[in-house]
Amino acid sequence: MISKAFQNIVTQMAEVFPKKFGIADSQGLVLASNGAEPHPDVMDNLVYAATNSEKLLFKDGYTVRIMSNKPYSEYIVYVEGTDEVSKYCCNAIAVASNNVRHYYDEKYDKTNFMQNIIFDNLLAFDLHQKARELHVDIDVPRAVFYIKVIGNGENSIYEVVRNMFPDKEKDFVINIDTNNIVLIKELKEIPTSEELEGIAQSILDTINSETMNTVLIGLSTVANNIDGLNNSYKEAQIALEVGKVFDEEKYILNYDSLGIGRLIYQLPIKLCELFLQEVFKKGGITSLDDETILTINKFFENDLNVSETSRQLFVHRNTLVYRLEKIYKLTGLDLRKFDQAIVFKVAMMVHKYLASNPMKI
Repeated sequence: MISKAFQNIVTQMAEVFPKKFGIADSQGLVLASNGAEPHPDVMDNLVYAATNSEKLLFKDGYTVRIMSNKPYSEYIVYVEGTDEVSKYCCNAIAVASNNVRHYYDEKYDKTNFMQNIIFDNLLAFDLHQKARELHVDIDVPRAVFYIKVIGNGENSIYEVVRNMFPDKEKDFVINIDTNNIVLIKELKEIPTSEELEGIAQSILDTINSETMNTVLIGLSTVANNIDGLNNSYKEAQIALEVGKVFDEEKYILNYDSLGIGRLIYQLPIKLCELFLQEVFKKGGITSLDDETILTINKFFENDLNVSETSRQLFVHRNTLVYRLEKIYKLTGLDLRKFDQAIVFKVAMMVHKYLASNPMKI
């Protein structure tokens, strides 16, 4: 246990600093100390103060600070007193303990191990050897859920997800930063795509209700063994990237349901540009006004049905035909012809993809 490592540091520091001090977790549980522990009410105050600030603080006669806020505020250091010796003692213990914590995480922490897998920091041989050392099952199905916060994130979102999946031996929650969280979920059996989306919907609803934050969730396919987790992580990322371009109204973006958007995303930028130049020999999409774009989208929604489209647009059939003729003159594509309509639809998606990332245009 890491508490033994912390206690060893505290014991050594006690020989140098004539103070009462200790290390506690984010719930106020003292993991190591060299003397009397703060009263529970005082400890609650110390934890709250430390975990809501990155600086060293004075509170209720104690000097306190978080050990580190990366990947999250898990441990605090407290020292009795508020003088210069207390400040020096608190900082020294925090630095020493944090170094031990990083070593412990690298050697024993399963979540850190999973993080190294998805970030591709392990060779295949080392991966299997490390998995056996940590007693991590190699051949069990897992899925990756990439949770991206829209707007400013909160540390509480990590806690919400962690509380939803409390089994730290099977489900791993990785806090990349306040706006990006990854859940690696172990599965008893290979679920359907709908069942995975059900889990994602549960996460979405819980975060929305408990934090009032809106999130997007990228969902991977199922990795049948630990070797496929890095690929699943990339799939979840791609689902978010493609989904935010082509499915702006969705909050759960499934890699299995990206359709032609996934194909376009994988095409080289130069090839996309050449395709648009080839399709629009007369004039590009930028030459079309908002009313014309609305007409085109509605025409596609109604399967190229002129009568139904004119009814939904509240225009006369002849007016719609006139607009379609205008589009033909501007672009050289007749949307009433199925093959040309398909080309135009794909071209619109390619243009939207390029426009979504100015660096790629």
